[in-house]
Amino acid sequence: MLASFNLFAYNQLMSFYYFAYGSNMNPDRMNMRKAYFANRQFAKLDGYRLAFNKISAANPDEGFANIIPDDDSTVEGALYKVEFQSIERLDYFEGYPDAYRREEVWITTSDGRRHKAITYIANDNQTSDSLKPSREYLNHLLRGRDLLSAEYCSLLEKTDTFD
Repeated sequence: MLASFNLFAYNQLMSFYYFAYGSNMNPDRMNMRKAYFANRQFAKLDGYRLAFNKISAANPDEGFANIIPDDDSTVEGALYKVEFQSIERLDYFEGYPDAYRREEVWITTSDGRRHKAITYIANDNQTSDSLKPSREYLNHLLRGRDLLSAEYCSLLEKTDTFD
């Protein structure tokens, strides 16, 4: 079950978990955005599927990653342990609260442990089903291949792009 995530309720915590399923699976992108992390590991989110339906502000034909409820699907991604300041930085790059909203989700790591994490989900007025990612954007997701399953990487590699 999703719950809205109130970052300021968490600001007293030393660190917490962030689940990345899109371009932030690329650790270099996280560092470039100054969203520093202490740990990065595989995680999956059951009950959702990956879609590239978030409208890019720079190109209306380009779709960025989003997750959509789907009981029969699983989204793989990177689980980061981050501090408050990193989420503030990600808010800027994710266009929070206008483009994406923050949500709490329960993810599972490769050792079977479940953790509450925050993630970003596109606002409904920011999506379109007619979009495709760019090859450059998709390559950021594929930089997570060190964590992702071979099957999931294969699905990403087969994703149609607009260029």
